[in-house]
Amino acid sequence: MMNRHTLSVRQKRILQFIEDFVQQHGYPPTIREIGEAVGIASTSVVNYNLNKLVDRGYIERTPKVSRGLWLASQETPAKEYPVGIADPTSLIQVPLVGTIVASEPVPLPGEDFGYYYDTDDLIEVPQAMIGPTPREELFALRVSGDSMIDAMVADGDIVILRRQSVARNGDMVAVWLTERGETTLKKYYHEGKKVRLQPANPLMEPIYVDADKVSVQGRVLAILRALH
Repeated sequence: MMNRHTLSVRQKRILQFIEDFVQQHGYPPTIREIGEAVGIASTSVVNYNLNKLVDRGYIERTPKVSRGLWLASQETPAKEYPVGIADPTSLIQVPLVGTIVASEPVPLPGEDFGYYYDTDDLIEVPQAMIGPTPREELFALRVSGDSMIDAMVADGDIVILRRQSVARNGDMVAVWLTERGETTLKKYYHEGKKVRLQPANPLMEPIYVDADKVSVQGRVLAILRALH
């Protein structure tokens, strides 16, 4: 990556704002938010400078996606999650074990970590979407709510997860809040004695929970887009 001295003052300010915004919110800002923060009224001027940051290796962008940019140094950018249509034609079978709420966490009946189980409910997923993950480690959940909308997860979509009990900062995970008896889908950030569960929706606030009261159930590998 090139030295920041090669950037203009405006580009340095934009990059610093993106870094600070991602650190605070767990998702990137919009072009309009960037413009307001650095005093640029024209979205085309913001867009021009973002493209310069792409050319120089500081950020990456996904066209036509709200908040479709991420820092080149991020461990888990939005493009990590392959997105498909929920009508796949190639094929491993993954159990759809229930519904998870992507909004405020809510209590769910059923198993002690909050998922409904139906072993006969299987969906077909393209192998290419989930890579070499062993089939027995996979499960799927249907999403209810829109707190992860800016991470390209909408109400009614299906997320494919790998069963695991640990998470890195920035992972999108299904978690069981043991003290509350509630479950939710959020970005995970371990901050000292607390865990921040960060929505990808600017209208929603993060949830802070004692680290020993959060049980990670799985990490999102891919998204199947619901047909509306």
